[in-house]
Amino acid sequence: MNSFGTIFKLSIFGESHNECVGVVIDGVPAGLSLTAEDFLFDIERRKGGLQKATTPRIEEDLPIFKSGIFNDKTTGSPLTILFENNNTRSTDYEKQRDIPRPGHADFVAHKKFGGFEDYRGGGHFSGRLTLCLVAAGVIAKKILEHIKIEASIVEVGGENDIEKGIQKAIDAKDSVGGIIECKTNGLPIGLGEPFFNSVESLISHIVFAIPAIKGIEFGNGFAATKLFGSQNNDAIINENGVTKTNNAGGGVGGLTNANELIFRVAVKPTSSTPKQQESYNTATKKIEDFAVKGRHDLCIALRVPVVIEAATAIVLADLMMLEQKVKRVFEG
Repeated sequence: MNSFGTIFKLSIFGESHNECVGVVIDGVPAGLSLTAEDFLFDIERRKGGLQKATTPRIEEDLPIFKSGIFNDKTTGSPLTILFENNNTRSTDYEKQRDIPRPGHADFVAHKKFGGFEDYRGGGHFSGRLTLCLVAAGVIAKKILEHIKIEASIVEVGGENDIEKGIQKAIDAKDSVGGIIECKTNGLPIGLGEPFFNSVESLISHIVFAIPAIKGIEFGNGFAATKLFGSQNNDAIINENGVTKTNNAGGGVGGLTNANELIFRVAVKPTSSTPKQQESYNTATKKIEDFAVKGRHDLCIALRVPVVIEAATAIVLADLMMLEQKVKRVFEG
């Protein structure tokens, strides 16, 4: 559905071209200092139009607090944050209503919801809603205090040289994907649960909620299949659990082991590409050539690192609360 988490629990709502998108977060400790300015840095990192090969659609994206804040402090009640949609061009989608875009949810959403879905800009399936995750991530990072989470793009269009990968998309008048790496340091031992709520399972769950994510690996990931067990094992070298290597990526048996938590995600090429494609026209019952109109990213991966950080912070804040490793702010 549209909710995630156990104690630090969030629900996202809205559509790309409706009045707003937003998030409701339950479990935020009372007394946490929070103002609109706290959100600006990460929101700016997510915005399109600020770097080459991203969408020219720019929204102000100032958070509007509707509940859970009083005198710039969280109250302990559910926190509701809205973001207005002002820079929309819905007519771009009216013209292609009968031709579902390949790689998008257009066709399956129409079948699932019987034609009642908001199809403008992808509706509720749009990457626009990742703004809600970023907002929740800002709060989760505050709760985590000294734990450092940092994600960066390490590959674009098959190139380690990011500019070269971007230029590849521009020259081809097409879109490209990318790989993002996320590293977290300062975690205690034992976050997560065996099997279904392992730290890797929970992170993977929320990461795959981000549109365009098609793969994830922790530590050595798939490269581990090419090693012997003796090569892939991480030897423990002190009483704090530090290991000589970190092939596991910071988690063993589903639990954090105090080493750097590291994973990588694969971001597919943006499905909305200026390149001419073909799709089935539901009105004419024929396969037709068409080109996607509108404002889109040639490489959506460029805007995803901050969303990955947010998703990671949301999971870790929830796990820290479950382990009672986060103090109630108003007591401190």
